[in-house]
Amino acid sequence: MLLGFVALFGYAFIVWLVFFKFKWLKFSIAWGFFSTFFAVHLLLIFLIGLRFVTPLATEARIIQHTIQLTPRLPEPTLVTAVLVQPNVPVKKGQPLFQFDRRSYEYKVRQLEAQLAKAKQDVRVLKADTAINAQKIARLRADLEYAKYQLKLSADLARQGAGPEEDAQKWAAQVAAYEASIKEAQAEEARAELRYTSDINGVNTTVAAIQAELDLARFYLDNTLMVAPEDGTVINLQVRPGMVAGDVRFGAIASFIADADRYLLANYFQENLKYVKPGQEAEIALDLYPGQIFRGRVEAIWQGSGAGQMLPSGTLPNFQYVPTELPQGQFAVAIRLDGADQSKFPIGTQGRSAIYTNPSSAFVVLRKIGIRSYTWLNFIYPFSG
Repeated sequence: MLLGFVALFGYAFIVWLVFFKFKWLKFSIAWGFFSTFFAVHLLLIFLIGLRFVTPLATEARIIQHTIQLTPRLPEPTLVTAVLVQPNVPVKKGQPLFQFDRRSYEYKVRQLEAQLAKAKQDVRVLKADTAINAQKIARLRADLEYAKYQLKLSADLARQGAGPEEDAQKWAAQVAAYEASIKEAQAEEARAELRYTSDINGVNTTVAAIQAELDLARFYLDNTLMVAPEDGTVINLQVRPGMVAGDVRFGAIASFIADADRYLLANYFQENLKYVKPGQEAEIALDLYPGQIFRGRVEAIWQGSGAGQMLPSGTLPNFQYVPTELPQGQFAVAIRLDGADQSKFPIGTQGRSAIYTNPSSAFVVLRKIGIRSYTWLNFIYPFSG
């Protein structure tokens, strides 16, 4: 920049010597036009330096994370109490809204009873398995006795010492016992399958009811909505008597998080050539006329909506953009210094300047410019 000032003042000195001091040439309209044209081109040195060494964003605003507070309840539920005041800071875990607990408590009690019954049924299945084993043993003993009687009756009938009907009766009894044993074995297998049906060592019926009970307890816990983190609820419209749940779509309130707020500034792409994370920045916020805040570049968002194409059946139609117009803008995230970040509310707007080379003389010009802007905010806009 020093060479620019030397060239500019040197040229002005030469013009003064030639046209006004010694009057070697007569100063005319043509010479005036040429002198002005040359001087304007010398001023481009300062314009280029300011744009690339100290890029300025005329549109910057404070960004905070917002959380949409949506009830996680499976059915329409009455709001019984609003436990928060609008625009009052709250801490993480602090109660915000209380919903009617009764239907969810009833569901939990019902499932607790079903779970107790299911665990008892597992013991019953174990007992049924033992009973079926004993039943099979008894039927096998009866089968052996029937076979013995069948053999004895058949021998007596062949010798003419007994009626043929007795042998036929015991043969039918043997067949009946054999069928009963097969039926008892099938019942034993079914009871064994029910008893040994498990997942991770837990009976499947018990596991299924336990999962339903856990879900019911989850919904019961969600009848009390708490703050997800430190922040503030703004534009609070919830009142006791309001019904929320799966019938209502969207959130019932907006929660503004305190943590991780930052300044998002839009810079022309060509001005970001030398910008890197960690570089110093100065910010003039319209909320605080006459004040300058410091920060550092956190990230450059390398992309914009101009390069996004949505899937469709329409072929791309690229529009010609004149080369003399500035290119599209990229967003730069800047983290502001200072422990008290609460003085930077969401949506606060202003301007920001990044100093890619703090030792450059162009920094002085940019600091003068951004300070002029913030002091001008005392009187502009003229709102009376």
